[in-house]
Amino acid sequence: MQIQQIQNKIYEIRGQRVMIDRDLAEVYDVETRILNQAVKRNIERFPEDFMFQLTDLEFKNWKSQIVISNSINMGLRNRPYAFTELGVAMLSSVLNSKTAIQINMGIMRAFVAIRQSLISKPASEITQL
Repeated sequence: MQIQQIQNKIYEIRGQRVMIDRDLAEVYDVETRILNQAVKRNIERFPEDFMFQLTDLEFKNWKSQIVISNSINMGLRNRPYAFTELGVAMLSSVLNSKTAIQINMGIMRAFVAIRQSLISKPASEITQL
């Protein structure tokens, strides 16, 4: 997957750049429930600064950003989990496969590219992701 495609799946929530569980599952080519089960089996590796569940209001705002008209048909019955850059890095240890490691490298590069672009722009040009 191209870095730009991954960057399009990075949102800003609670002042942090995050990826949503369903987007990560898509990138890793696993079902969202499988990704979340792996995380829950290893929950001690995911403190609040690595992962958090969206509040009802955050969930509603996020859904409006991605323009989903029928959330039940899209598999969005539950509030998703948001993974910070640290949480995404930790995912490669719980999704223990060569594919997960390769995908993780691409995701980390996308986070770094965003950070570098923000550093190189004057403050007046920086807008919310």
